[in-house]
Amino acid sequence: MDHLFGLDKPASHDEYTAHLTTAHDNVELSILRSILEAEEIPYRIRERGSGGVVKVIAGYSMYGSDIFVPVALLEKANELLDAYRNGDPVEDCAEDTEGDEV
Repeated sequence: MDHLFGLDKPASHDEYTAHLTTAHDNVELSILRSILEAEEIPYRIRERGSGGVVKVIAGYSMYGSDIFVPVALLEKANELLDAYRNGDPVEDCAEDTEGDEV
């Protein structure tokens, strides 16, 4: 039945972006957005089905939010999400300044 409402596949997107993942609640969406923003990876969010209307009315979408990134950055974004989901620590660029004292 999901195919009737467009919920069985990611939202439509252009050829320059690729589907990274689908967030199923606002907390997950916020975490994924902050991971991508911290690494300066541009992204676009599209609601599945009628999720945009539902989100305006209810404050969240039970259909999920698709996250798209540029095709060239898909591999890097996937590595970041895999590290997050596996609980692996992500190295901070600020820690690369060993021996520098303030």
